[in-house]
This record gives sequence, structure tokens and C-alpha cells, in this order.
Amino acid sequence: MQKTIILMLLICAAIGSSAQTVVKEVRCDYRQQPLGIDNPLPKLQWVLQSARRNCLQKAYRVIVADDTALIAKNTGNIWDSKKVNSAQSIQVSYAGKKLVAAKTYYWKVMVWDNYGHASPWSKTAKWQMGLLTPGDWQGAQWIGYDKMPDSLYMVPATDNPGDKRWNTGKDVLPLMRKEFRLQKAVKKASIFITGFGQFELNINGKKVGDHFLDPGWTQYSKHALYVTFDITNNLQKGNNVLGVMLGNGFYFMPGERYRKLKGAYGYPKMICRTLIQYTDGTEQNIVSDNSWKTAPGPVTFSSIYGGEDYNANLAQSGWDKPGFNDSRFKDAVIVDGPPALESQQEEPLKIFDQFGVKKITQPKPGVWVYDMGQNASAIPMIALKGKKGAVVKLTPAELIDDKGMVLQEAVGSPVYFNYTLKGGGEEHWHPQFMYYGFRYIQVEGAGPADEVKAGQPVITEIKSLHTRNSAATIGEFSCSNELFNKTFKLIDWAIRSNTASVFTDCPHREKLGWLEEAHLVGSSIRYNYDIAGLCRKIIRDMINAQTADGLIPDIAPEYTQFGGGFRDSPEWGSNGIILPYYVYQWYGDKQVLAESYNMMQRYAAYLERKANKHILYFGLGDWYDIGPQDPGTSQLTPEGVTGTAIYYYDLTLLTKIARILGKTEDAKAYEALGIKVREAFNQTFYHAATGQYGSGSQAANAMAVYMGLVEDANKSKVIDMLVKDIRAHNNGITAGDIGYRYLLRVLDDAGRSDVIFDMNSRSDVPGYGYQLAQGATALTESWAGNRISSNNHFMLGHLMEWFYSGLGGIKADTGANAFQKIIIRPEVVGDVTHTKASFQSPYGRVSNEWHKQDGRFVMTVTIPVNTTAVVYLPAGKHSKITEGGKAIKPLGYENGKAMLQIGSGTYRFTVSP
Repeated sequence: MQKTIILMLLICAAIGSSAQTVVKEVRCDYRQQPLGIDNPLPKLQWVLQSARRNCLQKAYRVIVADDTALIAKNTGNIWDSKKVNSAQSIQVSYAGKKLVAAKTYYWKVMVWDNYGHASPWSKTAKWQMGLLTPGDWQGAQWIGYDKMPDSLYMVPATDNPGDKRWNTGKDVLPLMRKEFRLQKAVKKASIFITGFGQFELNINGKKVGDHFLDPGWTQYSKHALYVTFDITNNLQKGNNVLGVMLGNGFYFMPGERYRKLKGAYGYPKMICRTLIQYTDGTEQNIVSDNSWKTAPGPVTFSSIYGGEDYNANLAQSGWDKPGFNDSRFKDAVIVDGPPALESQQEEPLKIFDQFGVKKITQPKPGVWVYDMGQNASAIPMIALKGKKGAVVKLTPAELIDDKGMVLQEAVGSPVYFNYTLKGGGEEHWHPQFMYYGFRYIQVEGAGPADEVKAGQPVITEIKSLHTRNSAATIGEFSCSNELFNKTFKLIDWAIRSNTASVFTDCPHREKLGWLEEAHLVGSSIRYNYDIAGLCRKIIRDMINAQTADGLIPDIAPEYTQFGGGFRDSPEWGSNGIILPYYVYQWYGDKQVLAESYNMMQRYAAYLERKANKHILYFGLGDWYDIGPQDPGTSQLTPEGVTGTAIYYYDLTLLTKIARILGKTEDAKAYEALGIKVREAFNQTFYHAATGQYGSGSQAANAMAVYMGLVEDANKSKVIDMLVKDIRAHNNGITAGDIGYRYLLRVLDDAGRSDVIFDMNSRSDVPGYGYQLAQGATALTESWAGNRISSNNHFMLGHLMEWFYSGLGGIKADTGANAFQKIIIRPEVVGDVTHTKASFQSPYGRVSNEWHKQDGRFVMTVTIPVNTTAVVYLPAGKHSKITEGGKAIKPLGYENGKAMLQIGSGTYRFTVSP
């Protein structure tokens, strides 16, 4: 973009002078009305709306009070910022009185705009603080059914069945119960609670909230997360019961059935503090201690990998209600817990789509296979009737074999669920502490009513309940190319299925947080989902996983220590530097840079020590590229290319980060080291005669360009050779997990989206269309969608970013953060005649819709208040450009596109020959 553009294209709208700027979508630490804030200085933000174009914020005033009556009178007894002359409407740091644990605060904001008008106050919002110190738990203790002997402790987890602890230490999955009495009117009640590996909370017989698999997975030896619920409406006058069920999750991984790992931090346990505030101003705390009662529950087996069993005959009706006879329960046991507890800030997992049966087959007598139509992260839900003691087995899978039976071999076997009937009527059940990636459910021991033998249980209903992180969907994309629409959906289902409390690789075989996905596919996800909180959680996971010598392992939390490149690969570990910077760019979050800086420095120092003359000759390289062998470790790109390129990128980002944080000397040191790495990289890998790096692979050339390793004089030649290689492969993809994202970015930035179109608008070579042609409903692990790999894997989902930034044309100007400055530059390529894209930026909704019609190009753009944009239209110097029917003159032309600069508002541009 030309830096000389300083004029604003002012296109006046016919609006009255009474048009006001209004404040919408107020948030605290990224969330609306959040509970459990443990940041002592929360960050506030808001979105502005105005009917006027070119509207900017010039000042704001925030007030915070601890009483609704005060906030209603516009009095901020906790903080009144007064009028602050600033355009800042995101990442506004609270600066009032010291905040008190568990207390609720109310706030609102008003702004002044560049037209000299003051907005009305926003609607009153609130946040509740979490527990800020160990003392805030008011003496709550970790409790469980039993304490695991130290001899069974297995951290890190292992995949070695020869370990003497492998077949010992089967745990009890308990019920935890506490009855108490309320005799006064309750003003507000909150509970701060966690249970490992997972917990479900019931009060008076009803589940609290709609979360699934709380809490988020963490490095339990260092820290864990707790969850805050407002339970005011769950309580009743008189007797009440808190009831907690515990599951294993990653805290205790059995060695039975399929398992990627076996590990044990301990047996299931919990801790909680219930705070009851009465209308008379008094308070009461109910905490976990040995006065709680516990007994084995009806879940008899729970494995995050292998499945879950439930015996309805062991269910104790009313155990979580007042008046239950708990004489057969024993006192809870006091146990140890993680050293630190932090509030869960990422969105919880929840149940979303429900898929019904598309087809039923019976591949052999007594076995039915239900096709649910969509491969997704999910749990099976069944309704059935049958005799007491009958056992129904459910086996989920992504694929079916040639005989029509479910096929699990590619992702680990056996995985199944057993349900034992109680009898006496219709029963409903679904797993509570395990999910899986599947499309098919194989049922044994029951079947359709008109097909089972006499006396066998009858399935009256069966569904697949999709579960995922509940980050809000904030983006939309569609276009006239139906293959691209299907590809978007294909990628999206893999993203949904692998967005849990970490970004998993797959929802079945491993469920581990492989880190390269977070920075490589992260931009695709951020266009589509609000993952600010989840990104911050992943950064915290990396901080806790970092080793004493500075290594950031390939997975975080690091439940096991893999070998070689599967633990130590720069393309993975560098997420510790790249992701915090991307969060800063996307959300304007400077705090995350400060919190992560020590981790970044230690990792950069680790890479420097491991470098051989500034080259990193280790790691997995361009994982799952397309070469002559089965996919795996990089085949086409020489060792050292991708690792060193990303090392240089780390140093480039660290130089910027150090300057942002005011660490000038650090910035100079990283810049100087970067120069040495760049020189070594070019000396080692660049071939001047051919204008290529390494073997000339797509990954090698693209990464050299994107990371800024290529000398300016050679850049166009390298890009030409990159395109030549793609054409030589019949417009086919060869780059893998690491290289493909950078290939797309380089081509898009170079104005070669035509090549991206040619690579991806086909179904005859390995790629997205090829997978769809084979019947995939979620993105697969390999470009070829083979049956020996995962068929729900989002690591190759980079094209979604191009759908938004290329076809949709919505990009962030790197001259500002959080889309305060926007670029709208759609790429009109191939047979695409229409594209519609939008997403909710931190400043508000950005949208762009264009179509070609009767030789004209028509584009409608919406830019949010308090931002500006540069718009590029496909127009030559002799084209006629109008907006709203009025002729306008561009500010200039660049690469065959006319440039305009606009402020907030909605604009309709037309380009005619």
C-alpha cells in the first residue's frame, strides 16, 4: 500500500444531524458479563455504531461501581475514568480501586465522536471477580473417594505396556455430595469449582449450566483451571444438595482398551467454594472438606481414549437431591491437588448440532451400523427399551470397512461404550466424560424395533451430539464456486471437531495440543471464531510446558514426552513466539506479549544453542508433504530449510516485540542475530543459477519469501520459480502442514491468487476437492484422504484464510493492530462471479460482497466505526468508478487496481468499462 495516501475519501450520506454514535457489545477480558475474572486489571472494550460515515471516537468515559443503584445514577465509586481524550476502544485497562475476590462490579461507557457529539451511556454490564489468592478459597480442600498411592503416579504418561504400573490402579469414578440448609433470603450465590479429570455439577437434582468436559486440560503438575457459576436460581429455601460426578479425562488415563497413553496424576478429585450472599448483607461459605459424602457412581469405566461404560443399575436415584439417605456413602478423603488454580477464561465445551440417522445397515446378524451423515467430534445419545441387565455396546468410527463394519484401525482400536439397562421403561443415555470423532455408530445387543430378536433391547432413538469449544461463530463466507463452498465446510468441520480446550490434532487417536496448528491455521480460525480466550489459554499451556533448558515441546500440555522431532521441532515450538505476536496483531493484546516474553527469550536462546552455524538441522520439517513415499516427515524439502526459516521468523518477531515492550537493547541483539541467520540461510540453501532454495520445493521457496529471507533483488525470481513448480506439478499441491500456509500467503501477496484458484478448484489431484470426491465430510490428515490416516484433522485447513483474505479481500493493514486499519482487496479469479465474506473484528463487523454483472464489477463494503480502510477495485485508468451512483476519482492505481481510502460506513462501488 502506498504510504503517501493521506487523504480520506469523504462520501457524504444523506442523514440527519441527529444521528448518534452508540456503544454496543461491551466486554471485559474479551467476554460479555464474565464470571471468574482473575486479572487484577481487566481489559475493557466496546463496539461503536453510527449512521454517519467516517465516524471516529475522540474520547471516552468509563465508570465502574459495586452497586447497581450507583451505576444507574452514573456514579462510579470504584472507578471513574472521567473524560479521556483517546480513540482507544479496545484493551482499555481498568485503573480504579483494588478489585476484591468474588465481588461483582457494574460498568458502562460513553464516548465522544469526531462530529462533536456525545453518545448515550451503554447498557450496564458487569463482571464478577474470581479467587485471586489461595486464601480466597476460604479453607476449601481437595477431596476424593480415595488417594492414589505414590507408586502408581505416572507422569509423564507412557505408551509402554511393559511398564509395571500398566495394569494396576483401576480407579473409582465417584459421586460427591454435600447437603446444607438455607434459612434466609438469598441475594446472590456463586460457586467456584473444579474436578479432575472432568466434573459435572448438579444442584438439587439438576445439572448446572450447559458445559461439557469442564475443566480445560492443563499441565496438572503445575496448574489447573476452576470454573465459576452463578447458582442463585439453582438454590431453594430449606435443604439443598451440591452433587458432583467425576470422570478421568487426562488426569487418569487407564491402560485398558485403546489408549494413546497411560498416565496418572492421581485419582479423581475436586475442590469448591460456594459463596452465598444474603439479602440482609451477611454471607456464608460452603467449602469442600471431609464432611462431604462420597460413593462409587454408575460410570464404571472412563477413558479419554477408550470409551465409557455406564451401569444404570448402579445409579442411586435422588443422590443429588435433599433428603436422600446417604448412609452407604462414606466421608470424603482429603487429598493433594495442583499447586496453582486459575480461572477458566476460554469458552467451555458445549453440545451443538444433533445429527439423526441417515442410513441403517446390518452387515451381519445382530450388528447394526447407523450412518449419522457427518464426521464430527461427538458423543452418541441413545434412547432404548429392554430388560434389566441387558448390555448394549456402541462402537463409533469415522469409516466403515469393505464388509460394512466400523473401521477404527487408523486411529486406534478398540474404542466403545457399554450401557447396562435398568429396565422398566424407556431409558436415555450419553457419555459424560469422553468424546470421539465419528460418523458411524455400530450397535450390538440392541437394534431397530422391527429387526431385533424377541427379548432384545430396542433402540427407539439414536443421535450424534456434536461437541466443541463454544467460541462464538463470527465469520461467514460463500461464493459462486460450489467446490469452494464445500471446501469451506470441509475445513470448518475439522476446525469445529478439533477446537476443544486445546487445538487438538484429531478428536479420536490423540486429542493432544500439537502446537504448529495454532499459528499456521490460527488465522483461518480467527476469521471464523472468537478464540481470543482460547489463544491466551494455549499460551499459558506453553509457558507451563516449557522445560528448564528453554525447549517448548511440540505439544502443550505435555502429557507425555515423545522422541526426536515429535518433541523438539522448531516449526512446532516456535508457536511460543508466533502465537503471542499474532494475538497482539489480531486483538491488540499487548499484555500477552509481556506475559510471554520470558518464554520467548528462553526458547530463542534454546534454538541459538542448538543451531549449527545458525542453521537448525532437526525437526519434522514440512510434515505430510506429498512425495514419493507415504506421508510423514518432510520428503521434498531438505533438512534445515523450514526449521531455520521459522527460526529467522522468530527473531524477526522478537525484534518487533522487544521494541513494543520498550526493550531496546534486546531488539538490537535479536536483529543482529537475525542478520547472521539470514546470511547463513542464503549461503547454505540459495541457488542463484536457478533462483530457488534447497530442492526448489513449494515449501522451501514459499517460506524463504514469506519470512523475508530472500534478497529484494531475487524475490520476483523466486516467486516465478515457485509458480513454475506449481505449474510443473499440473497445478498440484506438494507442500505439507508447514509449507502450504506460507505458499498461499506468498501467492496472495504477490497478486497470484489465480494460481491458488487453479490449485484448489479441482478434484483430480490430492487436495480438498479430491477428499470431497471420496466422500469426506471433514478435512482429513493427508492430502489424499487415505484410510490409514485420520479423517478429521484440521492441520491442512489453511485455505480458509484465503477465502476471507483473498476472495473476500478482507485483510488487516499491518500498520495498525486489531483491524483498526483495514485493507479490502478482493481477488477476482477463475470462474468466481460472486463472493460474500464478513467477520466480527474487535472494532465491529467488517464485510465485503462483490459480484460481476453485465461487464460491471459491483462491490458493497462495510467498515466499522473507529476504523479506516483502503479499498482496491479491479479497475484501470479508463474505468468508470461510482459509489452510490456518484462518480469518484481514485487516489491512485497499483497492480491493475484502483485505490480508495474510506472511513466507517457502508459503500456500494461500481466499476464499469
